[in-house]
Amino acid sequence: MHIFWIAAENSLLKGAKVGGVADVTAHLCRALQKLTCRVTVFTPSYGFLHRHAGAVHLWRYPVRFRGIQHETDIFAIQNGNAHTDLNQLVVHHPILVSRRPDSRRFQIYTHDPPRQPYFTDATRFAFFCQAAAAAVSQQLIQGLDCIHLHDWHAAFVAILRRFHPDHECLQAIRTVYSIHNLAFQGIRPFSGSTSSTAAWFPEMGFDRAAVADPRWPDTLNPMAAAIRLCDAVHTVSPSYACEIQKPSRPPHFFGGEGLETDLRAAAAQGRLTGILNGSPETAAPVTAHCERTELLHLFRSRLIRWSAQHSSPSSADFVGYARALEMQVQANRTGMLLTGVSRAGEQKMLILRAAGGKGPSGLERVLRHLGDKGMFVLLAQGDPQYERFLTEMSARFANFLFLNGYSETCAAALYTCGDLFIMPSSFEPCGLGQMLAMRRGQPCLVNAVGGLKDTVRHGYNGFAFQGDTLAEQVDAFVRTAVEAIRLKTDDPASWRKISRRAAQTAFSWYETATQYIERLYR
Repeated sequence: MHIFWIAAENSLLKGAKVGGVADVTAHLCRALQKLTCRVTVFTPSYGFLHRHAGAVHLWRYPVRFRGIQHETDIFAIQNGNAHTDLNQLVVHHPILVSRRPDSRRFQIYTHDPPRQPYFTDATRFAFFCQAAAAAVSQQLIQGLDCIHLHDWHAAFVAILRRFHPDHECLQAIRTVYSIHNLAFQGIRPFSGSTSSTAAWFPEMGFDRAAVADPRWPDTLNPMAAAIRLCDAVHTVSPSYACEIQKPSRPPHFFGGEGLETDLRAAAAQGRLTGILNGSPETAAPVTAHCERTELLHLFRSRLIRWSAQHSSPSSADFVGYARALEMQVQANRTGMLLTGVSRAGEQKMLILRAAGGKGPSGLERVLRHLGDKGMFVLLAQGDPQYERFLTEMSARFANFLFLNGYSETCAAALYTCGDLFIMPSSFEPCGLGQMLAMRRGQPCLVNAVGGLKDTVRHGYNGFAFQGDTLAEQVDAFVRTAVEAIRLKTDDPASWRKISRRAAQTAFSWYETATQYIERLYR
């Protein structure tokens, strides 16, 4: 079976990761390959991935976009991988390139102003999908049994498959759509903008009802279109598949985000299924020894490296470095280490930032209770508003270190060396962070939603909270964090049992891949 895997991220390639979809790509494609599937992974270059060590130029071919032909290049990335059944392709064109405005670094996603959501990225990913469809239609990629699309970035392929005159041959290939995060849908107008359907594909006629957003009928919703047009629709946990069939009631419940009617229809037709992601199958020792001085040295060196990439140091890097130096003085003192590896944004951080029934934010209340009994180290980047909030909290509290960026090395250290992993997401399609921490013997504190509900059992292998309103969720988060901190301090034997159970909780990528083949690809 030959699977064409189209995704915006791939953690097999250095620098091609922002969120969990990158890890799903890496782990699941390897698992599928071990099950004798042939997998071709297709990712944008973003201006730098095609320069990856071991990159080999395969083809230059025409891609029709904005009414003209664009010469486009595809590279194969060897990545030291001798497995011929796992092919990693990167497509390169200047349209796909974007840089952070405050540095020389390339970026995968662009933060457009609120009045023009997805203006830049929708154009980039529309071109990416046209390039993917053209590669199949022009028979550069052959012998496909299934096309697997991931999130809104790849959803344009479903539209092109159904309506574009150049890609009728794709209709004979089974096509599956995976929802990793329903909060981001890529909505753009049909016309009247350089970032619109009419501008991208002037030669394509289509049924507006099949691709329109249900709330704003003059706009294209690529995620809604993929849900309607694909042969199977998939979410990365069973609980999330149930939750998204209900309407959202923000800020305390996040369900279908306007697409619940389409998702209920897909479920009624037998096209919607939830399959839980896997996690690493080899657990690290439950009592992994980590020197706090070495950890803080690692964090300081990473902050210096990030600062060097900016024309002037950011406030987050400056505060983080100062806080790490201050913590170094007290590093040899025993204390609890709370950890987090996340994206800075409403989904992951709302319960930390919001106030409960007692005034201050959830994060402030936990830090005040933690006091000098430990420290909280959080690795995150994303929404500038949330980055500012975390920077201010790090400046105020001596026991909180905010690392504003992403580093695989720092993330691995936090998963391995922490005592309690903090993941109070308002919604969570699956979550890999809690799985990575658990397999290393680190219990997790989570909101009982989506994949977190499917993986963490309160008092058994971790700690879970819930609430019917945002204020109740904040209060429950603080109350459960206090309970966990006290248990670690007052009842170490019970804590060790929870840690061992966390490490023994296995979620097999092999089992996940087997279900993909049987429930999605066939």
